[in-house]
Amino acid sequence: MSLHKIIIPTPFAVGDVNSYLIKGDMLTLIDAGPKTPEAWLAIKAGLKEFGAEPGDVEQVVLTHHHPDHAGWVDGFENAKLYGHPYNDPWLRRDQQFFDYHDTFYLERLKEEGVPGDLQFWVKKMKRPLNLMGNRPLDTTITEGDVLPGHPDWQVLETLGHAQSHLSFWNKETGEMIGGDHVIAKVSSNPLIEPPLDPAEGRPKSLLQYNASLSRLLTMPVDVIYSGHGEEVYNVHELITTRLAKQHQRAMKAHGLMGEGERTVYEVTKDLFAHAYEKELGLTLSETIGQIDYLLENGLVVERMGDDGIFYYSKA
Repeated sequence: MSLHKIIIPTPFAVGDVNSYLIKGDMLTLIDAGPKTPEAWLAIKAGLKEFGAEPGDVEQVVLTHHHPDHAGWVDGFENAKLYGHPYNDPWLRRDQQFFDYHDTFYLERLKEEGVPGDLQFWVKKMKRPLNLMGNRPLDTTITEGDVLPGHPDWQVLETLGHAQSHLSFWNKETGEMIGGDHVIAKVSSNPLIEPPLDPAEGRPKSLLQYNASLSRLLTMPVDVIYSGHGEEVYNVHELITTRLAKQHQRAMKAHGLMGEGERTVYEVTKDLFAHAYEKELGLTLSETIGQIDYLLENGLVVERMGDDGIFYYSKA
């Protein structure tokens, strides 16, 4: 087995994150933990177990740009960095990016009907960025490519949880390195993120995620090496259950619509009465996903008010 798992601590609620070292024509590290001293110690210890050190790593490949996966990209001086093109603006983080980031989220909060005094959440959404590395990609990879130095591993674009999300599939062995696309214990949150091309408008993350999951149902995947927790073996069964649960959540949101018109913020408060204040970004993402799903299935209709807020009602 040429795959070696490295478990790395994170300061996030999700707990430990997994990186994978693959030996082939190139010594490749998939994902690089968050940028904390503890994570760096764990990465070095994991490499040492394999008889390697950071300078031996020839390439670092990202499943996606989130801080718990893209922290130590600048810790490997001899490695090339690969990932989906969407990683780049987050890794560069220039002023133009911050302006675009803040404007995007502020517009979303307004159209979702979030009161003005809660708009400080835009700043909170940037908090974890200091745990992310600061080095642009050397080369972008995407759907249809193979991992450099590992011709057996195909690159799949699996958008949804992140707009940069890639998974890597070995057709011969039925193995997949899946990042946060499929996690054993929890369902991934399809986060709302700014589109790479501003002209495209807000990505419909949950619909993307469902499509990326459904695609795996058509593929002979025996095991997924996940970004968090243990390996996933009953892949098709788990995905089928997750898709059914998501439908149930959407129907719960539909039930809460009542007879009048509701904003995303109002539905979020009903769906997540205890969590919405502490986790506004995550809970709004979840609600928007369910409303996108209901819209797509013709179960609700959307109206833009004169106040710039979207209102939803049962179809």
